[in-house]
Amino acid sequence: MLTMPSLRLSAKSIQITAAIASIWLFIGVLYHYRDVSFYTPSNNFQSTTKTSSNLRGVESIKLGARYFLDYPLKDEPKAIFGEFGQRTEFLRSWIEELEGRDDTHETAELVGQILEKQFPWLNSKQGVSPPLVDIYNRLGLSYKDKNVKSEKAPAGIVIPTGEKTLRFACHLIAALTRVHKTTLPIQVVYAGDDDLSAAGRKKIQQAADGVKIEMLDVLSVFDDSTLKLADGGWAIKPFAALASRFEKVILLDADAVFFQDPRHLLRQDRFKETGVLLFHDRLLWKNGFADRQDWWHDQIKHPSPETEKSLVWTERYSEEGDSGIVVVDKSRLDVLLGLLHIGWQNSERVRNEVTYKITYGDKESWWIGFEATGSKYAFSPHYGGIVGWLGPTKAAAKEDKKKDEEVRVCSFVIAHVDQSEKLLWYNGGLLKNKAVNQTEFEVPTHWMIDQTWHKGGSKKDMSCMVGTKASALTTGEKDVLDKSIEVAKDMDEKLHLV
Repeated sequence: MLTMPSLRLSAKSIQITAAIASIWLFIGVLYHYRDVSFYTPSNNFQSTTKTSSNLRGVESIKLGARYFLDYPLKDEPKAIFGEFGQRTEFLRSWIEELEGRDDTHETAELVGQILEKQFPWLNSKQGVSPPLVDIYNRLGLSYKDKNVKSEKAPAGIVIPTGEKTLRFACHLIAALTRVHKTTLPIQVVYAGDDDLSAAGRKKIQQAADGVKIEMLDVLSVFDDSTLKLADGGWAIKPFAALASRFEKVILLDADAVFFQDPRHLLRQDRFKETGVLLFHDRLLWKNGFADRQDWWHDQIKHPSPETEKSLVWTERYSEEGDSGIVVVDKSRLDVLLGLLHIGWQNSERVRNEVTYKITYGDKESWWIGFEATGSKYAFSPHYGGIVGWLGPTKAAAKEDKKKDEEVRVCSFVIAHVDQSEKLLWYNGGLLKNKAVNQTEFEVPTHWMIDQTWHKGGSKKDMSCMVGTKASALTTGEKDVLDKSIEVAKDMDEKLHLV
């Protein structure tokens, strides 16, 4: 005869098994329902079958949602990156299935509970949370017992900044408004007055040449208790994208430098196809971080075609993403849910224990978040190139004679091109080397892409790309940079930035 403890264990096992089975039942029903190729002998039969499938689908969602609530993931962030992503992907499929229906209120509330439990920072007592409003509207739920619609705009530029990057933000905004004369609205996001003071916000507005710059305190949107964004550095970036009223967000680091109007990013085919455009970092340190690579492969069980063509994934280079610019379309549900995973990766505990320990800052969290949640995304096809100056070509010794035949372009920045292979932007700011000299500006002369990187030994040493071909910047490209430097110098003087 079984003892009572054994009975309880058996019941629990049955309960877990039933819940898991319900999730797979939901998947089966979902795919069956979406398959219009099977024979439907009559309209009445089709209607009955559809109703029956809908009911089974809703019941499966309810069982799966209860399982998620009853059996939360273990409290070990490093071990659950992949599974957390899969649960988020389930959430997306449930929201898609329930959207636009008026007979699923109880089930929709369960899904809403899971959303707020997985991402507790979404629900702030201070203000309206745009992603939560969006998802609640899709589920037919009221937000905070009110029918709220967040104010939206089709597209815009979002620049997270604080006192530490204020100077570069002023340079960037001056270039966007005075040189490129972009018509896109610009929003600056910060984490409270200690992060960006009222005086700092005033300087940003003065840099904009009369263009109104929107200011958004992210702490008024999300619950900061698990985020600690004022001290998080890069961590604010996904939350800035999520908090913004723009549906299509061009997220910029303060030290981004443009050759073309940022609006051009929205015209890139890869962005229009997927709703996400990311940029690659430099190809460096092959087989250099085995633990990082092993962890990625352990957490991502079923890589997407985008990941399977990655040289970081297939050949074990060390750095995948340059997050100086990220472009996202939050109106796409898969993109929105992917951003929630990225936000989780940049929450205080997860970033300190995992994300920023295994990788450098936020930069890898973007592709991992979209990958883990099954969201569509695309990288620019090229790995990071360089904009700079021709390097030395004279060999120092006979054994270095081969170097005489190489072309070198050297600098401190990483450059990126558009889909037409024209220079689009680079990171690092307009200073020649912001790490060692705060007043030296210089217009680069050459650029190179898809060749071999030689990393500088320290922040004082230039990195070089080495190969057989370097391209000279066009007169137009030099003119854009020259004008950008002039307005940057003007801002430095008028706003007392140095």
